[in-house]
Amino acid sequence: MAGTDKMERRSARLLREMFLSYFEEHGCRRYMSFPLVPDDPTLMFTVAGMVPFKPYFLGLRAPEVTRATTAQKCIRTNDIENVGRTARHHTFFEMLGNFSFGDYFKKEIIPWAWTFLTERVGLDPDRLYATIYLDDDEAHDMWRSLVGLPEERVYRLGEDDNFWAAGPTGPCGPCSEIIYDQGPEFSCGSPDCGVGCSCDRYLEIWNLVFMQFSRDEEGKLTPLPKKNIDTGMGLERLSSVVQRVKGDFETDLFKPLIDRACRMADIRYGDSKKGDLSVRVISDHLRASAFMIADGVLPSNDGPGYVLRRLIRRSVRYGRLIGVDRAFLTELLPVVSEIMSDPYNELIEHRSAIEQIIALEEERFGRTLEQGMAILDDELVKVRHASGANLSGEVAFLLYDTFGFPLELTEEIASESGLQVTRDEFDREMDRQKERARASSKQAGAVMSKNVYTELADTLGATRFDAYETVAESAEVLAIIKEDSPVDVLSEGEEALVALSRTPFYAERGGQVGDTGTLSGRGVRFDVIDTLYPSGGLIVHKGRLAEGSLKVGMTVEAVIDVARRDAIRRHHTATHLLHEALCRILGPHVRQAGSLVTPEFLRFDYNHFTALAPEQIAEVERLVYAQVLADMPVTTSVMSYVEARKLGVKALFEEKYGDVVRVLDIPGFSTELCGGTHVLATGQIGLVKITKEEGIGSGVRRIFASCGESALAAFQESSFILRALCETMEVDAESLVPRAGALIEGNRELERKNQELVLAGMIESARETVNKAIRVDGLLLVAEKFKGASRDILRKIGDRIKQIEPDSIVLLAGIEDDGVSLIGMASEEAVRRGVHAGNLVREISAMMGGSGGGKPAMGQGGSKDSSRMAEILASAGDIVNAQLKK
Repeated sequence: MAGTDKMERRSARLLREMFLSYFEEHGCRRYMSFPLVPDDPTLMFTVAGMVPFKPYFLGLRAPEVTRATTAQKCIRTNDIENVGRTARHHTFFEMLGNFSFGDYFKKEIIPWAWTFLTERVGLDPDRLYATIYLDDDEAHDMWRSLVGLPEERVYRLGEDDNFWAAGPTGPCGPCSEIIYDQGPEFSCGSPDCGVGCSCDRYLEIWNLVFMQFSRDEEGKLTPLPKKNIDTGMGLERLSSVVQRVKGDFETDLFKPLIDRACRMADIRYGDSKKGDLSVRVISDHLRASAFMIADGVLPSNDGPGYVLRRLIRRSVRYGRLIGVDRAFLTELLPVVSEIMSDPYNELIEHRSAIEQIIALEEERFGRTLEQGMAILDDELVKVRHASGANLSGEVAFLLYDTFGFPLELTEEIASESGLQVTRDEFDREMDRQKERARASSKQAGAVMSKNVYTELADTLGATRFDAYETVAESAEVLAIIKEDSPVDVLSEGEEALVALSRTPFYAERGGQVGDTGTLSGRGVRFDVIDTLYPSGGLIVHKGRLAEGSLKVGMTVEAVIDVARRDAIRRHHTATHLLHEALCRILGPHVRQAGSLVTPEFLRFDYNHFTALAPEQIAEVERLVYAQVLADMPVTTSVMSYVEARKLGVKALFEEKYGDVVRVLDIPGFSTELCGGTHVLATGQIGLVKITKEEGIGSGVRRIFASCGESALAAFQESSFILRALCETMEVDAESLVPRAGALIEGNRELERKNQELVLAGMIESARETVNKAIRVDGLLLVAEKFKGASRDILRKIGDRIKQIEPDSIVLLAGIEDDGVSLIGMASEEAVRRGVHAGNLVREISAMMGGSGGGKPAMGQGGSKDSSRMAEILASAGDIVNAQLKK
């Protein structure tokens, strides 16, 4: 191929820096990567570099600058099944982007992009192509005249390929993709292979979006008053081209991780498709998991946490496929940090949390795998007994969806029994799940749009915020919003939100609740019950007009409830003391996962994996109270976010920080970013008492605590309760616990003796029950009900029956106030002949409107309805007979 190749092999780290520096030269402001979980109701994750700037493109907020550039962390999970199967699919990736908000446009970005790729990076110009939208003659002419790209290397494509839109309506525009010809060795071999082919020869490396229109509900395009630029280039893809490798997984962003995984599994990359797929999935998913945890995502059963859990579990499963049967993921984390911690220092800062969360999730999934294997073993036995050749695809999907088994793992295990999985059934279930996911996707239904608050924020700008300096001041009423509409006058008794020219009221943010108080003037009083940020920096005061008539333009005296604010300040500063104390006592992995600061109490969520022991709670309280007694000064300072991070100031992931931040410092103990209100010295907090500690999710704990007067009230209440208990039991406080323990133990002993008597009577009747039993094809079937029998008693009765008659099938029902418990048992001989106790219980439970299941030898179930018990138990013989005939 013609052309001179000036391209040097460069690291991904260098390419990232080259890109950002290049656009800084062109006046773009460099932003650090924004969080993976965006402040955007339409998206679960940041899926592209433009997401953090979306409000600017949609006109919801005025931009801080007109030119920007980022290397943005992104997560996409819409095609997770293809990760590792292709050279390009990833869950986590970096998007190199540059943006213009009404500043430069096509005539600037097209030659800039060309110059960066050909002169800075050194790509051969003769290998580069451009695609444009069908009728975008402007872009066509610029590629031809400004860059000199030959006509035959400019391709016009349709809307699916070269037109971008933020949604069905709103800003949109044509785009131009830059394509690089990697050479015939990357071709699919088709005679039609060319630009637009899905193979890797003609590789899209950069997309330039020209956002120049607004689309209305009828599809009409209207030119925007200000045209925007949004470009995106995957760092992984650019690196693969520059490093001259066959795909992203062979770049220096992945290869060290893949090599380490191969050594752990004692395999060699390139030797087998199964091995290559597994280590690719592991390397991709582990990168994504580490970054998600570093950005505050924790494993859960929904939302971003569910995605994290799924990625960790897929990594474990693919490790099992290549023979790594032990916990191994944390051993790979140092490699992730080595590759990515420059510039992503959060991987180092949160290293302990990342390790502990992944280790815990891997351990838990190991137990889940065992449960799935038990179900798979049962299903394989059933198929073999039925002389079948195929394992149901529905079963394979159940294992995949509920227990995390990849289809490949199920197929491998099935093949060891000489069976195949019915893939058509599996694919059908997978398609149904994807359809359900699309139908319920928050991306499908949520839309970012303008409203009265965003328009006010644009018109009025940010409210002057004086809450740190004063508790009362005069201000002008700038806007009144009643029932989501602006009004000029508010009458007595009406509720509304009021925007002022300035305010001493703290608006709810960062976990701290909003202030309350009054807005008053001559003959006017507006009672403020909350203070909020509805959009951007706009602050509104929510409340009710108690007297008079409030008008836009009126001057009012804004006065906060000082006593309430003081109580909030105590609890907020105590939250910081509590956070640091937990880190020191439990370890550096502890990180805030949420908080609420009120006048009455504080709530603090943090990641940890076991409940606090009473001794640990006491130690946390002692450490916090030592700081209170020391009466240390509490100071705040304002600095740039970058400077604060360099100083090692602790940041809380759930907060969104701007370029300028407030740093809270308690000398020698705690330094954190915080925009809340605080006491002047720790002695003002008073007593701090932890009132409750509980688990709220996988690896997340929650603490409630009270300070000052609230803590005093909590102590007084506890004292009253203690005194009442002592009087009731007629003991002093020191003897209360032993006395209560003795009473409880005595009660348990009475319950145990009573249960023994009940059990003895029921077991005594077991022989009579056996005598009344029927035989089904030579096997004794005992189906009986017992009033007041718990599941545990039923098991003991069943064991007794099996002692009397070893070759038996037992179905016992215990009728209690809250419903029916069922136990099924089958002897070895019964199981050998085809009886399945779990299925027997499942069918009987279903007839009663309940559920159940289990293994061939043992099953359990139940129902709320016992009305047809005798009739339903009588049908057990027919069910067993059907099982034997199979």
